[in-house]
Amino acid sequence: MIYLFLAEGFEETEAIAPLDILRRAELEVATVGVGRKTVTGSHGISVVADVMDCEIAPDENCDGIILPGGLPGTLNLEKNETVQKFIEYANENNLIIAAICAAPSILGHKGILEGKEAVCYDGFETQLFGAKIGTTRVCRDGNIITAIGAGAAYEFGFALTEAFSTKEQAKRIKDSMKCTQ
Repeated sequence: MIYLFLAEGFEETEAIAPLDILRRAELEVATVGVGRKTVTGSHGISVVADVMDCEIAPDENCDGIILPGGLPGTLNLEKNETVQKFIEYANENNLIIAAICAAPSILGHKGILEGKEAVCYDGFETQLFGAKIGTTRVCRDGNIITAIGAGAAYEFGFALTEAFSTKEQAKRIKDSMKCTQ
């Protein structure tokens, strides 16, 4: 199972676009409401999560995690104990850890980006402690996938599909959606 965490103030496009792409690829993704089942994004769009953070724990069923950015969503993700446990579990088990926009700062604060190439939203680079700042819109370094922001949400989703499935599957979904990037 891939867990996509939603905290109050999350950036809607950064969560929903990759979620849609992953589900088109028939990958198992659960949205996780942090602190509540219905979570409202930074632009007032509410989403009913599949599960709440208090209902899950990291275990062998976890294939990886996704952290959308947005403010105050990123701050709310970072202060959540369940999110922290999932990040630690994914890191210890070399599972995919994906973060977009401001959310890579959470990984930087935990020291997970040390020596890895990563990208984020402009101005958060100083929070990516030890990272080599990349120049692409989406960056993968080992098990870490980062992206610059909402404008890269589709590219992020295709990179996630490739990581959790195959390059061919990602291309198939991309072609079916008529994405030219």
